[in-house]
Amino acid sequence: MSLRPWVVVESPDSRGLRRVTVGGETVGSAWSPAALRKILKRLGYPEDMDLDDPASVSWRGGDSRTWPDRAWRRRSTMSLMMAGLLASMVFNAVIGWPDASGALTFAQRLTGVLFVLSGVVLGIAAIAALDYWGRRQFRASGAVTLLGAIIVLATDSLLLLLWFEEREYTRYLLVYLPALCWSVWAMCLLVRQKSWKGVPQPKKFAAGVVATALLTAVSLAYSTMYQPAAAPMHFILKAEFGKAWEDKKLPYVHVPLTLYMKNTGGIPVYIINDIYTVRGRVAVYSRGKGDLMPEWRESVERYGAREGEAELYVDQLEYTTISSGSFYEIGNSLDVGQEYALNRVFQIPRNVGYDTVSIDLQIAYMRKDRGKIDVQEFRSAHRSWNKHDRAYHCEPAVCGEQLIYRGRVRHNNNLINVTRKPRFVTAVWSPGDQFISSISSVPFNFYGLGDYSEERRELERYGAARARADAEISVAEILRSAGL
Repeated sequence: MSLRPWVVVESPDSRGLRRVTVGGETVGSAWSPAALRKILKRLGYPEDMDLDDPASVSWRGGDSRTWPDRAWRRRSTMSLMMAGLLASMVFNAVIGWPDASGALTFAQRLTGVLFVLSGVVLGIAAIAALDYWGRRQFRASGAVTLLGAIIVLATDSLLLLLWFEEREYTRYLLVYLPALCWSVWAMCLLVRQKSWKGVPQPKKFAAGVVATALLTAVSLAYSTMYQPAAAPMHFILKAEFGKAWEDKKLPYVHVPLTLYMKNTGGIPVYIINDIYTVRGRVAVYSRGKGDLMPEWRESVERYGAREGEAELYVDQLEYTTISSGSFYEIGNSLDVGQEYALNRVFQIPRNVGYDTVSIDLQIAYMRKDRGKIDVQEFRSAHRSWNKHDRAYHCEPAVCGEQLIYRGRVRHNNNLINVTRKPRFVTAVWSPGDQFISSISSVPFNFYGLGDYSEERRELERYGAARARADAEISVAEILRSAGL
């Protein structure tokens, strides 16, 4: 029998774990006497072996009663650490996946991919936390857990900063605000324990963390600020009258009309509202008095003429709507380089009293690189005169007759969606003059009450704007082209 003990139990480490060696070789680690007996039994030692026999077991840094491990505390810390990492893993994946799979621009997709990858890292960090508060079989488990805590601290701090911009309550606030507090606790605990000590090359590890953070910051800045502002919007919008022809059976002249648009900019758009209106103008002609202003002022005040028109020899301008309609299906997109044309025919009597006929074409659009519309919901028209649709009903005596379209709009940067209340795009259409489009967090108000500053801010945020084209022709030219 050798004078050297076969079994050596080392001093407890900072967690209370004691390393066990036999013949100079490490055979395991034990938290308690029961765990030590399991190791010895596996090696062929008897179950009733006397642990206090110095001829069999050598104790260093204490005896057989020195087991400082507080299992409940260690397991509670490990469980809380893993719970925070796993919850943040799911949350980052929820944030990143919509952008990674469906964002329009490369920068936005890259941002989504980075969030999804950060979720993967958090999942690995949760497994590392299990090892770090366990037997520490992997040297880098503490550093990986620390990396996970840094990611949670960075992402949730960013979300909180974005939330402070509007300070709107969302259910996601109940996720990232507690997660931020958790990350502060985790960072303090891991830094106090110097969890990075097991990393073979800590400087390279730190450099990798910094590089990843910088890449994420640059990607976010590019996708949210520079890229949307740099891509220009351009449209070709035309409205033209064609050659008229006489109706041989009825006392009318048919006038063809061509409406055309093309997206010549760099970004696809949603058409959220459009209207074309054909109007006939009646005027009283005079020789003029040498001063344009009195005639224009009287025409505006007494006859409701357009404020933007003034003619010296024309007075008492009055306009009548002849035809009005929708040009493009509401909610449809218009991609880069895509064009669309519509041909229509309207009728005027041969002896019509108009002196000119004008066409006004307007479209309202929203950039697709800024947001995504729930098209199926948005295309459902609500009639304002329908008493059974209480959310959109308005008495015709007050509102006239209108079609209201409303649908959810989501920002293409999902970070915005999780820090804001839902936004909705609303379009109001009726023949002749009603052409309204808005984006807001509150329902559309028929009576003109609401926060217009918020509406303007949201229209700018989602890149919503209008384009217009018009044309005018004399009735004399129409009749001449018809051979009259």
